Amino acid sequence: MQNSRSVSPLRSRRAKLLAGVVALGAAGLLTAQTIVPSQLALADAVRVDTAAPLDFSHVVTAVSPAVVSVQVKQAAEPRMMNFGGGNDNFEDFFKGLPDGHPFQRFFREFGGKGGGDQQQNQRRAPRQYGISQGSGFFISDDGYLVTNHHVIENGTEFTVIDRDGKEYDAKLIGADKRTDLALLKVESDETFTYVDFAKEAPQVGEWTVAIGNPFGLGGSVTAGIVSARGRDIGAGPYDDFIQIDAPVNRGNSGGPAFNMHGEVIGVNAAIFSPSGGNVGIAFAIPASTAQDVIMELKDDGTVVRGWLGVQIQNVTDDIAESLGLEEARGAIVAEAQENSPAQKAGLRSGDTILAVDGTEVKGPRELSKIIAAYEPDSQVDITVWRDGQKEDVTVTLGRLQDQEQVAAAQPEAGESKTSLDDLGLVLTTKAEAGLEGDGVVIAEIDPDSPAAEKRLNTGDVILEVAGMKVNSPSDVLKALDKAEKDGRKAVLFRVESNNTTRFVALPMNLA
Repeated sequence: MQNSRSVSPLRSRRAKLLAGVVALGAAGLLTAQTIVPSQLALADAVRVDTAAPLDFSHVVTAVSPAVVSVQVKQAAEPRMMNFGGGNDNFEDFFKGLPDGHPFQRFFREFGGKGGGDQQQNQRRAPRQYGISQGSGFFISDDGYLVTNHHVIENGTEFTVIDRDGKEYDAKLIGADKRTDLALLKVESDETFTYVDFAKEAPQVGEWTVAIGNPFGLGGSVTAGIVSARGRDIGAGPYDDFIQIDAPVNRGNSGGPAFNMHGEVIGVNAAIFSPSGGNVGIAFAIPASTAQDVIMELKDDGTVVRGWLGVQIQNVTDDIAESLGLEEARGAIVAEAQENSPAQKAGLRSGDTILAVDGTEVKGPRELSKIIAAYEPDSQVDITVWRDGQKEDVTVTLGRLQDQEQVAAAQPEAGESKTSLDDLGLVLTTKAEAGLEGDGVVIAEIDPDSPAAEKRLNTGDVILEVAGMKVNSPSDVLKALDKAEKDGRKAVLFRVESNNTTRFVALPMNLA
């Protein structure tokens, strides 16, 4: 019997198409401009031929002698900053392991609770004697080394241990809580291997090697890539972290992250973790920040920063619209602190800071960094957006000091109330709320309203509306009417909450 096979409609159409092309060619009708399938690709796809390193041993061999463990005698054990909550000691994890699992033995012998001989556990766990551990690295051959502020915080004695287990006494030269950096000095006549800070910022995707002392195990090496730059994790006013995915854990604090040239690109300081352990998100203080701070600590034992004295917040699109700014940029002044350089120079609530000495201010974080870089008593020209136009204000900066804020109790609303249904607010006077001073109290708020979306709360005090001070609900209505007549799509509220002030732009419902 003769074999036969069916021809699919698609194959049949393809055969007819090719036959047509051949026929056209034979008739001399196929020209150079005719498009055939092989000519449809106009450009080659991206191809990267750079080879990944086979291993990191050449970097590790070179830099390891400069990386040390740091033991600190103190009342409480410091912890790597952990963003995400969770169980920091992994007890629940180890309890969930099956009987006989090798990690259960590890847990019993190295600090676990409730397992094995209790006295033996106490002898082996440094925390029982007020000893905590972190990491650090030498930056000079005469024994200066860098670590984190939270590693040495509350410390009374400092011991540095090199990769060979040799111990050295060290003294604290200085520490800076705002950037979480500290400088120690080993008292020794020896010459130490040291490493340099990288002169250029790393690129996202670049390889990095982290070396440190996780969980007090001694020198450990992990590798990964730079995941992101410029991360703001809410740790402080100068956040500018490098995010890396090299495994970093408790005890890695203060240790270096290296590039492939053996240069320090950052100081490991924080992890994000829902469990307390590494999940591939770690944060390092950039070399540029660390180098500047460490040099100041070495010279003076402290970091001196300029102080402007303003509460500031980001300029959103709706705030920019309410101010008449063409784009959302700068930092809006919520309040100039009493007797601050800003207040003395005439800066006031509602001013939007656009530049300092000609350097553009993109937002609050940039403004904080710019001002901090100046010495106290420096004169700076600050460009602000005020009443629909630019103005320059000359300010003599003060010296930044640590300050504490005292929380204020939220008032209860009184009986007499005025409703602003479009905004979802019910307002009352301060007197009716049993309070003194200026402003109008938010008595009630609709949870589905525009005001609730902007995180306004019952008990917040409205101080200004569209630049006008308000002391009664009728003042608020007058300010809203004026904003509506001016054609504003949003109106700016200055609000006080928990002893701090901020601006909130609420949309106008225009006919």
